[in-house]
Amino acid sequence: MAELLGPIVVMGVSGAGKSTIGARLAQTLGVDYAEGDDFHPAANVAKMAAGIPLDDTDRAPWLDIIGAWLADRHGRGGVVSCSALKRAYRDRLRAAAPDLFLVYLDVPRTELERRLTTRSGHFMHVQMLDSQLAALEPPTPDEHGLTIDARGDAETVVKEIAEAWSAGAR
Repeated sequence: MAELLGPIVVMGVSGAGKSTIGARLAQTLGVDYAEGDDFHPAANVAKMAAGIPLDDTDRAPWLDIIGAWLADRHGRGGVVSCSALKRAYRDRLRAAAPDLFLVYLDVPRTELERRLTTRSGHFMHVQMLDSQLAALEPPTPDEHGLTIDARGDAETVVKEIAEAWSAGAR
């Protein structure tokens, strides 16, 4: 199936399950996976750890690095987790990888808060959820992708994504 895929961006706010779903989706499809947070410059991580939201200037080099990773997977597929909160960010990624497919993990705020308060070892704090939700521009139908309710267990969500993809959701 991987030979049919353009690269996939698993997107959403912090706590939506991007890393878990992204890694499992890549494993299911037999393609490379990259954790988008790993591409953040140290200054971005420090800023977020201090509870300071990133701005567009902070995100630009990060998005360019992810875009290069996506472009390198043209024709062989790959999955990366990336918040991609705004249309402009997704357009920037799409400029590097025109065939990218977006998977937006939609999760209600109460569930996001629950997940973030029980998560340890991550630089993103629950206090920053408001800024992410305020910045979020959910994908529109013209953005080549899928919006999925990600409240279920990871295996079910991954199965639904893989089925939608193989059924031609692209």
